[in-house]
Amino acid sequence: MTQKTALIIEDDQNIAELLRLYMEKDGFSVRMAGDGQTGLKLYRSEAPGIVLLDLMLPGMDGWEVCREIRAEGKTPIIMITAKTEMIDKVQGLEMGADDYIGKPFDMKEVMARVHAVMRRSGSGGKPRRLSFDKLVIDMDSFTLTVGGQTVDTPPKELELLFHLASSPNRVYTRNQLLDEVWGFDYFGDSRTVDVHVKRLREKLEGVSEEWLLKTVWGVGYKFEVHA
Repeated sequence: MTQKTALIIEDDQNIAELLRLYMEKDGFSVRMAGDGQTGLKLYRSEAPGIVLLDLMLPGMDGWEVCREIRAEGKTPIIMITAKTEMIDKVQGLEMGADDYIGKPFDMKEVMARVHAVMRRSGSGGKPRRLSFDKLVIDMDSFTLTVGGQTVDTPPKELELLFHLASSPNRVYTRNQLLDEVWGFDYFGDSRTVDVHVKRLREKLEGVSEEWLLKTVWGVGYKFEVHA
């Protein structure tokens, strides 16, 4: 299937049909599944361009489906669920979801977020490979090369690093990074950015004197490049 395709994994038939109707009207080819196991099989056989995933599914729940999809590839995932507590949002993002929408929802907002997530996952005409001293960030192959060695890096960590390194020396607040990398308006706890930066630092610290993943105290983070 091409990128303009979607897989909806949702056990509420009315909600699934509403999502399907709006997405097909927008030009998507849509497949649907009412449980996690069927959804995962369709994901593997159809290779959709985006997955809209409910969390509370019969059998294999949405958390496990998200974990399996993210272990196999970088397909954008939007979680759509009645579980709207902050801890659920943090958990979803930590697992690699690209966005998180609570029920009940407005379909115009859903479609706007679908397009935003797919824009971020595509090239958008921007470079997809950045090179610095002893560091290569390649978003086409989703690989991080440090000192000539490929380093295993979860997709969201790689996206965060790529976003920072795409604008060297620019300072981003945590909320900016949550909105621009994770893709939704995040209010309150910003720990998820701090956790991802900490993990990146474990991979990058001391590698080169020409660049640095730096904390700007009281503001946020930047990828600092020395002239």
